[in-house]
Amino acid sequence: MIMDMGTLHISEAELARDPYAVLAKVEEGVEVIVERDHRPVATIKTPKRSGRSISACIASAKASGSKVVLDGGFGKDVRLSVGQPAELV
Repeated sequence: MIMDMGTLHISEAELARDPYAVLAKVEEGVEVIVERDHRPVATIKTPKRSGRSISACIASAKASGSKVVLDGGFGKDVRLSVGQPAELV
């Protein structure tokens, strides 16, 4: 294992030995490069999020003086828009 500036280089054997520890590092923001024979074969990192969070959108609406009121079906609409079953709401 070699760690430098937020990047961790590990062998595929190290990944196989403790995948949960590797994922814990990724959750901490570390980019993990898996190597075979000292050559990179995979990179594991957190996905880039696009857009703003719901809380940021709500804060922006409040800051702009919006009088929008979310109805009872808002959660269902959001779930449907991201492809999740509506009955989970």
